[in-house]
Amino acid sequence: MSLTCTLRCFFLLLMWGVGTGLTSAQTPAASTSATPGPKRQLQAVRITEAIKLDGVLDEAVWQQAPIASDFIQQRPNPGVPEKHKTEVRVLYDDAALYVGAIMHDSSPDSILHEITQRDNFGNTDLFSVFLDTYHDQLNGYNFTVTTSGVQLDGRYSPAGGEDFNWNAVWDARTSIRGTDWIAEMRIPYSAIRFSNAPEQLWGLNFARQRKRDNAQFFWNEVKPAVDGFVNQWGDLRGVRDIKPPLRLSLTPYVSAYVNHNPLNAEGTRRTTTSFNGGADLKWGINESFTLDATLVPDFGQVQSDNQVLNLSPFEVQFTENRQFFTEGTELFNKGNLFYSRRVGATPVGFYNVAVGDKEKILRNPAETRLLNATKISGRTKNGLGVGLFNAVSNEMYATVRNEETGKERRVMTQPLSNYNIFVLDQSLKNNSYVSLINTNVTRAGNTYDANVTGGLFRFANKKNSYAVDGQLVYSRRRGQTFGEATPIDDRDGYKYKVGVSKISGAFTWSLSQGIESASYNPNDLGILFGNNNITQILDVAYRIYKPFWKVNNFSVFSEINHSLLYKPTLYQSSYLYLGANTTFTKSFLQIGFDFDTDPASHDFYEPRTFPLGKYYVHLPANTGFVLFANSDTRKKLSYGVNVGNRTFALDDRLGRPRRIKYLAGFYPRYRVNDHLTFRYSLDWSIVHNQIGFVNGGLSTDEPLDQPFMNQILLGRRDVATVSNVVSVAYTFNNRMSFTLRTRHYTSNVRYEDFSTLAPGGQETLVDYRRNRDNTYNAFNVDAVYAWWFAPGSQVNIVWKNAGSSFLLADEATPQYFDNFNRTINTPHNNSLSIKVLYYLDYLTFKRQK
Repeated sequence: MSLTCTLRCFFLLLMWGVGTGLTSAQTPAASTSATPGPKRQLQAVRITEAIKLDGVLDEAVWQQAPIASDFIQQRPNPGVPEKHKTEVRVLYDDAALYVGAIMHDSSPDSILHEITQRDNFGNTDLFSVFLDTYHDQLNGYNFTVTTSGVQLDGRYSPAGGEDFNWNAVWDARTSIRGTDWIAEMRIPYSAIRFSNAPEQLWGLNFARQRKRDNAQFFWNEVKPAVDGFVNQWGDLRGVRDIKPPLRLSLTPYVSAYVNHNPLNAEGTRRTTTSFNGGADLKWGINESFTLDATLVPDFGQVQSDNQVLNLSPFEVQFTENRQFFTEGTELFNKGNLFYSRRVGATPVGFYNVAVGDKEKILRNPAETRLLNATKISGRTKNGLGVGLFNAVSNEMYATVRNEETGKERRVMTQPLSNYNIFVLDQSLKNNSYVSLINTNVTRAGNTYDANVTGGLFRFANKKNSYAVDGQLVYSRRRGQTFGEATPIDDRDGYKYKVGVSKISGAFTWSLSQGIESASYNPNDLGILFGNNNITQILDVAYRIYKPFWKVNNFSVFSEINHSLLYKPTLYQSSYLYLGANTTFTKSFLQIGFDFDTDPASHDFYEPRTFPLGKYYVHLPANTGFVLFANSDTRKKLSYGVNVGNRTFALDDRLGRPRRIKYLAGFYPRYRVNDHLTFRYSLDWSIVHNQIGFVNGGLSTDEPLDQPFMNQILLGRRDVATVSNVVSVAYTFNNRMSFTLRTRHYTSNVRYEDFSTLAPGGQETLVDYRRNRDNTYNAFNVDAVYAWWFAPGSQVNIVWKNAGSSFLLADEATPQYFDNFNRTINTPHNNSLSIKVLYYLDYLTFKRQK
């Protein structure tokens, strides 16, 4: 059967299923329309007597406050009133907002209460409070507590979406009384920002999750077909005569490390110790703006990066795990011009340390030491967001030793550097905004500086059903390459993108077009994998939010993408993507697929030659298909699984066999009880007959390379990759936990033949004899004991074990267990550390005084 016929049959079946679902579903118009529901209002009550935070709500004043009730289901069946009532009351005084909630249920065993670490969702019921303190319907706060008293908090913004990396100092207590569970929360005004107006008008919503039914309910209805979240909240009234407090806190830390590295160079200590101290400062400049600073920061306890073998022409993008760079950075992420891993990254000269005869590198730090980092952010009562970020990194040096004389010298790998970001973001009506962002990197000494300036906008109509958006960015670099006398390239470049979209309703779409010029380069403080592109994208999606037939919901989405090289204007690639997923009503089994078909394309980046356009690697037409399934997470044993393949058309230019890729993933999780959970993930892939640039390049020191110098050498290879991650989490209580994460990764590359690349994508088979097979292994263990012994105060004890090997030529082996055993038996770097942070709040000292 042809691909065209297959797709036609699939679409007919899909439309029949959609039509059947729409006919059979009992769909109240109010719950699935793209029009926001009416805004509810709740009156807060001022109190004068103290509230004891115990999760009981036995003070008489709780009974005097108006009740928010009659919650409406948002999933899995939008628009249905809650069966088990929720009652919420709000009190306030001069220092804090108090929220008391009673969640009625059918029986005590219907109230699930897994204990997790802070900011981690689990198999538990929960209650949430949402506050939009400037009532701009764009930005908001989330304060959540589970039945076990575990706290979660987050921020909402157009740039960052839902961000649970944000943390505030607040408190909550819970209790289970018969068939009810109760949440009592105290949110101090120092945890939020608001205007100095005599009477406050805040956006407000409450949410309840009843995990036994996998159901979520909101006080003010949140319709999934309506674009936006904060704009669907109700109003909190009655909060009068409160003043934004002086928000001033200091969190000093001390840390100690013992590090053992058996691979340290001869003549240096294998076991070292270090002691560090510093502090985080938070100061509320006024009611709108806050300064956050970290002085002499220590990020040695963050989770280890997932190192991989990178055969692509682009760098690997790592996840940011440092809290200072994940918390409260939504303004700085506007336009995706800030990649925080650039700050404190690998020194720019790390890979180019000049070594003379009879010299060897003794030490070469792979991370740049940060001296300080500061961010100022906030939003005025008129909706103007202002952000200022600045960080300073120290000079870094490699140490080189002469093996004959023993004399050592230092080679600079990173100059003193300053990183700066400035953002203006004006919120407008109808979920709209205009923004200006500037990023700057200034380096000391005789090297180059970089600057990027961008403007962004989004305008939606009054009904919030259609929107236009766009951005225009200019990059500028001046100076000379670090360690060289040659001027820096990519001196001036630009990027623009403009789009129009339908953003609400069951049927949505977007159409966009963008250009990155040949010299556009934001990578000194941002990340871009490839410039010199012209791209057009059409996205279409259709979603059924109401249950029908035997499923809870259904989504189907498609994308058509077409890409050209910008300079010279040449065809690059195009593809058609189609995906769908649904969740079954009774079993809560989620299934779906991803399918794409790509005509023949030209990869201008793989040859690693510049300027682009003369050389490219020909990629035959190919089709990929992935099936996935996720079981019910309420069960003790749950799993996720995916399988897929990618098949290429036969490229008979050189008589090579067909390229093909297979992949699979398996992700089981076993929850022993409400305290102990085991997780495992397996990712496996194998690619046959991949054509790519020979990793490692050519060297004049290799006799077998010399005949091919100044040529582009490609190889046909098989690449097999396996990643195993085992993790254990034991949570003692809602303030103390232990986690253990072990990861082994191996990737094996075996070359079958080689060719040289000529202009226009022409390849010629050559008799290249050097063995370029290789195997990369990485092994990590991260064990973390965390104890929140007081609000905002924490003790962490961390053990890290890390090892890696890169095996070349005859040492490389495709045997997985050989690689695993060799990795385990290779000497590893071990680090044991303890870090203590203590939160000091000015307001606490003031009250005590």
